[in-house]
Amino acid sequence: MIDLYYWTTPNGHKITIFLEETGLEYTLKPVNISAGQQFEDSFLNISPNNKIPAIVDRRPDDGGKPFSIFESGAILEYLSEKTGRLMPPDLRDRWQAIQWLHWQMGGFGPMLGQNHHFKQYAPEKLPYAIERYDKEAERLYGVLDDQLRDKDYIAGEYSIADIATYPWARLHERHGVDLKDLPNVARWLNTMAERPAVKRAYAKADTINTQATVSDESKAILFGQGRRK
Repeated sequence: MIDLYYWTTPNGHKITIFLEETGLEYTLKPVNISAGQQFEDSFLNISPNNKIPAIVDRRPDDGGKPFSIFESGAILEYLSEKTGRLMPPDLRDRWQAIQWLHWQMGGFGPMLGQNHHFKQYAPEKLPYAIERYDKEAERLYGVLDDQLRDKDYIAGEYSIADIATYPWARLHERHGVDLKDLPNVARWLNTMAERPAVKRAYAKADTINTQATVSDESKAILFGQGRRK
């Protein structure tokens, strides 16, 4: 039913976790972003921003032709609506989940991505950039810890907000974040990691991308692209 164009990144993991949680039929279509496959015309027709993940719903609910969606947050909202799963039915609870999904999409993911980039991949270590994103990572993890203080899950019950946030938060060591002062995040991470669907999603990832290193060639593909003409 769902073709998932995917690579083993935090944003890619969001969608495999959702699909494993719901049991929705899907086919993985690996897109090796280190090899530049995201720039092939066949993929750009589905994801014009040349980013994974993207999906094609072969049986959309309107009964029409196959329907493609890009952007991981939009995909999660679409699949949640399609399945009626992982989104609270109550108005207030539903908007709790939606706003925390957007918090992840607009801040937690992009800022942590920059944090990791400037510490791990930048050819020149820029103290200002490293400090700026370290401080933002500290702030964002603190926001998450505060939200989880009296909740098992981010929006109260398990939802797409948790699915969106977990693949980034599990990389806290890369972000220079120590969980000793974030007990609620630590508890939540352990709970998420034990979910069978999460385990299945990461087990699939291990079979797809077996190359852990990033080469100079792949860096040029991943980080050196301007507008493509």
